Amino acid sequence: MATIYDVSVMAGVSLATVSRVMNNNTKVSDKTKQKVLDAMQTLGYRPNTIAQSLASNCSNSVGVLVSQLDGPFYGPMMTEIETVLRSANKHVIIAAGHSDEAQEKDSVEFLMSRGCDALILDIEAVSDEYLIELSKGSTPIVFINRYIDSIKERCVFLENELGGFMATNHILSLGHKDIAYISGPLFKLDVRDRLKGHKRALKQYNINFDDSLCIESDFKEAGGSEAMEHLLSLNKTITAVVCANDQMASGAISVCLEQGLRVPEDISFIGYDNIPFPQYISPKLTTVSNPIHEMGKMAARWVLQHVYNDKSIEVESSFLPELFIRTSTKAVD
Repeated sequence: MATIYDVSVMAGVSLATVSRVMNNNTKVSDKTKQKVLDAMQTLGYRPNTIAQSLASNCSNSVGVLVSQLDGPFYGPMMTEIETVLRSANKHVIIAAGHSDEAQEKDSVEFLMSRGCDALILDIEAVSDEYLIELSKGSTPIVFINRYIDSIKERCVFLENELGGFMATNHILSLGHKDIAYISGPLFKLDVRDRLKGHKRALKQYNINFDDSLCIESDFKEAGGSEAMEHLLSLNKTITAVVCANDQMASGAISVCLEQGLRVPEDISFIGYDNIPFPQYISPKLTTVSNPIHEMGKMAARWVLQHVYNDKSIEVESSFLPELFIRTSTKAVD
């Protein structure tokens, strides 16, 4: 089996130079780098990454925990994280927590056992206290879509209460008063914040919050469909529905169309997240942005700045939602 010494002899360079090439050090000339790479290829040499990690106390890998691996929401976030880290010659190890406390804790332990240099966590079910204790450990951690005041310097988050307010305020500004709300799972902080913003907007217009018109669902299209079927079965006047994400809004709209209701002429809809596909259906979905891809990018940049000491990088931690008005909302006649 070829060794790094064999590579240095064949390439006619020092061991230090071979090491610099393996670590993508820019101090090596292109000509010398190519000689080393050619020697490695000829000899079939593959660096022992475990040995490198032990020697340098750096694995050049970052653990990423997400709630789920499917759907249109988390893919862009993971893509941005991987792109930023790969550009710095770092690799990601991904685990899923499935919004379950035990699975989230198990995934965190798994990622730490892999010797990751840092963790990026989109984590929902565990307590703030658990995360505060976790942040005191030796592995640097940054949180996405989670805000904890005592460790706010590690949090990359969206102002979800403001986003919830903006969504409902838009509906109210169009003259709607009979408004239903389809919520995501209320154990999630961002869901509770969006609902809080919804209630604040109603209060500002002196409209009482009707518990019977607030349905807790699961952030999925099928959940939105089921919630809308229940709302229609109540035989109450509803002229607009505020949905806590775009997927549930899409499911709810499909039920209305199947039952002969016109959107937005009979009932207006607004979603949340601004994921791609509702922009291309009819009607095009009015929504509030949730720039999860940008938050993923910033979390990765946080790791490069704080863990790999790239001080040239700037990191933004707080994001503001933006309203995108399309054709699924209409003023009351």
